[in-house]
Amino acid sequence: MQSAEKLSITLPPEMASFIRQKVESGLYGSNSEIIREAMRGLMERERRLERLDGAIALGLADAEAGRVQEIEAVRRELRSAAAESAPAA
Repeated sequence: MQSAEKLSITLPPEMASFIRQKVESGLYGSNSEIIREAMRGLMERERRLERLDGAIALGLADAEAGRVQEIEAVRRELRSAAAESAPAA
């Protein structure tokens, strides 16, 4: 494992109880292990939100530049593509 830094945290009783239950169940080897997994999940969520923010910014820039399509035209294209890829009955 990489080098680690020791932190002291304060949690509400229900969170502390949840962590203890998970460790006691054997699912996690320690309190630190469950906190590390929770942090990895939070970090991944943040990365996804950053990518989503970027995609939204690109979409807004396209809209402001007039690079848009009517929703009905998009729906027709999607229906056509779905019909072409559907297995023959």
